[in-house]
Amino acid sequence: MDNSGMYVGLDIGTTSIKVIVAENVKGQMNVIGVGNERSNGVSRGVIVDIDKAAEAIQRAVRQAEEKASIEIHDVIVGIPANMLKIEPCSGMIAIDDQSREITGRDVRNVATAALIQSLPPEREVVDILSDEFVVDGFDGIKDPRGMVGVRLELHGTLFTGPKTIMHNTRKAVEQAGLKLRGTVINPMAQGMMVMNDGEQDFGTILIDLGGGQSTAAVIHDHQLKYIDVDQEGGQFITKDISVVLNTSLDSAEKLKRDYGYADSTQASDEDEFPVDVVGQSQPTPVSEKYLAEIIEARLDQIFKHLRGNLDKVQALDLPGGIVLTGGVAALPGITDLATDEFNTNVRVYVPDQMGLRHPSFTLALALVKYFGGLSEIDLLIKSALTGSTQLADETDEIRQREQAAETQQAAPAQSNQGKQPKPKKKKNRTEGIKKFFSDFFD
Repeated sequence: MDNSGMYVGLDIGTTSIKVIVAENVKGQMNVIGVGNERSNGVSRGVIVDIDKAAEAIQRAVRQAEEKASIEIHDVIVGIPANMLKIEPCSGMIAIDDQSREITGRDVRNVATAALIQSLPPEREVVDILSDEFVVDGFDGIKDPRGMVGVRLELHGTLFTGPKTIMHNTRKAVEQAGLKLRGTVINPMAQGMMVMNDGEQDFGTILIDLGGGQSTAAVIHDHQLKYIDVDQEGGQFITKDISVVLNTSLDSAEKLKRDYGYADSTQASDEDEFPVDVVGQSQPTPVSEKYLAEIIEARLDQIFKHLRGNLDKVQALDLPGGIVLTGGVAALPGITDLATDEFNTNVRVYVPDQMGLRHPSFTLALALVKYFGGLSEIDLLIKSALTGSTQLADETDEIRQREQAAETQQAAPAQSNQGKQPKPKKKKNRTEGIKKFFSDFFD
């Protein structure tokens, strides 16, 4: 299936907002524009000031527009994993006509049935994924359309989160003058991009070391199985440096980026650099090792918290080990420090696209890759979240036209013998589907 199209990923982070414009041509994602602006109105991964966040989003979008030479109208937004709950779900519907084939509307209807849950008023469904369809007792079906049956079932996974996070995200995007094309749970998108097929199958831990918080996610059997969020991140390291060295936050951030080491054993006690200390006219020399000890102390605390919760679910026994990403993962020596703490194999993921070779760009790139790779069935199931049947009707209409065209071609045409048939133009089905899907959030 040809999934060509333009996608814009929006990563609303605590310290920075990143926008990536990419074109997906036959499975190859080509980045054509990037925006990266300082964040505002976001605390620990959650929007707390909609007006300020919307202004920051606008700045990042304008930067991406200039580099990509296009106008951005809709975006794919990442949803943080704060207070995210993962639970199984199932739905069942009866097919009204036993001789009728199962359609896209049936798929959407059975997904809607699976969404019927008794949720607290402060929570809402963030996403739904299908594990399998069952037609009249026959399980393991990935796409039931075109089959004949009297009972259609869906077994899947439901993700629910706080209404506040979802509402504030939608509102900030809308206030920035953009349409919400779709939402993706951050660790889900990242896990599918940073892990290979074997790691997703046998089980691997993804740790995203962001500016405002650190998130551990377990991917097993190609599914997101567990989430743990530690409300500490790169900002806390910067504050520690600022307090201990008595310097400004801007100076502390620069010291962390320019001279910081995650593992103090790898830093030099002899190499020094000047630090502008508040209240002093002359800079004070500080060794790399001393700075590294400040950084290591906070990282130790973050890793110990994550390890405690990962141990409870035996996640560290999984053969895939740990993949680190996020801005803090760029610190030299972090792989060795994490290996010592978690006692498993650890690697750092860095995007290989030109201009994005820094772990802080992982999420924004993962959003466009994940959404661009969604199948027709995935989009039909997601459309149940909006309550619209437009997408299902469109896919059914396209399928009917294709089937009619195939029947016409197969039928003998005596009158046209010896004539060359005119080539038919094939409509890009997936792009039509995704265009309708993007309009659901308006």
